[in-house]
Amino acid sequence: MLNIFYRKEGVMKVSQSETLLQQVVRTDVVWIDLFEPEGDEKRAVELFLGTEIQSRATAEEIESSSRYKETDDAIFANTNFLMPGPDEYSMEAVSFILTDGVLTTLRDVPLRSFTELQRKLLRMGHLYPNGYWIFVSILDQRVDLDADMIELISKEIAQYSRRINQQEDIDEDFLLDINQLQENTMTVRENIVDKQRLITNITKSDKLPEALEGRFGVLQQDISSLINHTNFSFERLEYLQDTVVGLINLEQNKIMKVFTLVSLLLMPPTLVASFYGMNVDLPMASWRWAWIIIIGVMIISFVTVLFIFKRKKML
Repeated sequence: MLNIFYRKEGVMKVSQSETLLQQVVRTDVVWIDLFEPEGDEKRAVELFLGTEIQSRATAEEIESSSRYKETDDAIFANTNFLMPGPDEYSMEAVSFILTDGVLTTLRDVPLRSFTELQRKLLRMGHLYPNGYWIFVSILDQRVDLDADMIELISKEIAQYSRRINQQEDIDEDFLLDINQLQENTMTVRENIVDKQRLITNITKSDKLPEALEGRFGVLQQDISSLINHTNFSFERLEYLQDTVVGLINLEQNKIMKVFTLVSLLLMPPTLVASFYGMNVDLPMASWRWAWIIIIGVMIISFVTVLFIFKRKKML
């Protein structure tokens, strides 16, 4: 799918036909959005821009030369956009190309930040004189969405903390849930650091309009705050994880303590029963009511050991 946002007689319009690129001048076009483009659409955009569009494999590479590249007439930037799932988060690569004030984006997944910005662009096109303004607006919205995800993670951490305080369902599954939340927090942090690196690179560019330097500076401050927040969240998760492991160990120790005490309590009666179970002549063995005396001895030995344990506060 191809969306071309351009100005005609001062009004922002959108077209999905690649033939429009042969009819408009470059200064009228502000944004070309390629969403799962076909070959003809991609070639038409490359011909219009006079440059080659990066492949998805290049966009997903982590080397600095692949994440950001600048030539005499264009800026190539790649970053990851976080996609929340039911259990875990995933990252999708998005490519940006800035050529003579025209922004070109290449993506393979629908993104809410793009959809909302496109609607706003058609309503208030005068707020976006060129592609640089659209580019910073996309990053601004994405940083806000990342902040919402971090806030959601913080709420989940608070819920887990309350469950621990109430000792509600503290088991191995609970520990695995915390581990998954740690993975999500690391994914969010990795995604934010990737944007920080992108913004740091583009602020060093001579092509960046001076009017946008302040907005990029604010974005850098916001990202730094989010990174600190994710670090704090990860520390909280480590603390919760250690607490859960400690509670599970205490519960297991209590179980082992019960088994140990039961074994010790039954040891004297078992000794008496084993002693009189031998096939030899023993005192009282020929008495008619000897079994009652033996059972009494067993009960007395049991009560004695129980009394000693309670006296020693072992029970």
